[in-house]
Amino acid sequence: MNDQATNADQIAFWNAKAGSKWVEYQAQLDRQIGVLGDAMLRAAGLGAGHRVLDVGCGCGATALQAAAMVGASGTVTGVDVSAPMLARARARQGGLSQVQFVEADVQADALGAALYDRVISRFGVMFFTDPVAAFRNVRAAMAPKGRLAFVCWRGADENPWMSEPVKAAARHVELPPAPPADAPGPMSFADPERVRRILNAAGLAAIEIVKHDAPCVIGGGGDLDTCVDFLFNVGPLSRALMSADFNEQSKAAIRASVCDVLRPYLTPTGVVMPCAVWIVTASNA
Repeated sequence: MNDQATNADQIAFWNAKAGSKWVEYQAQLDRQIGVLGDAMLRAAGLGAGHRVLDVGCGCGATALQAAAMVGASGTVTGVDVSAPMLARARARQGGLSQVQFVEADVQADALGAALYDRVISRFGVMFFTDPVAAFRNVRAAMAPKGRLAFVCWRGADENPWMSEPVKAAARHVELPPAPPADAPGPMSFADPERVRRILNAAGLAAIEIVKHDAPCVIGGGGDLDTCVDFLFNVGPLSRALMSADFNEQSKAAIRASVCDVLRPYLTPTGVVMPCAVWIVTASNA
């Protein structure tokens, strides 16, 4: 094991309130971003017998999907730093003996040498403090000609489910400044050229970064109040409000304004908004 201190803040964050919230809202999150994970899995090209590493596997949705795709002759290892999320993943495992969930820091911990035919990730690779080191570690774990596929967010301006609620809240309370574009966090891979530089520096080849857009049911369905409850607890609005100073009156005003910006997107299946991501693939040459 290398020195894990460099990623200590992210480990602490995902083992505290954030991890618990993602467990609480696991079903809603899977319904919201499942179609985006499906697009990533198609790009990964999983097949029977493949050995798969799922980076930042969270509560296990994509690892369990991958296990069904590789079958009993394959294996899937889901890796995450969040103990609460891994506990949920194991609770969902059922009788799938070809999948295991491991608490480890992909940036720092040994993952094995040349073990994996495929490496996948659904929004799990944007949180490294040293992404080049993390992807070098991933590459070392990939079999020759192994394939990497992950999905990550494009800019907040292309994802109104992120930007519009935050702008609505900013009318009522002073929000902290946005973090630097390359700071660890959900938007740190929004710049495709940065992603390409990181993967090149890690020694990966045949890098492809493809735009993908899909309508997503924000918060997994339900009425406006249900969707706003979700956004207050998970995602960019939740993060922005985490360190803001506001009272119950301000909170009520924020809720009303967020409802207003979401209302045009309300459908019989819930609040449906466009989501914009990159589907990234690369190989271990």
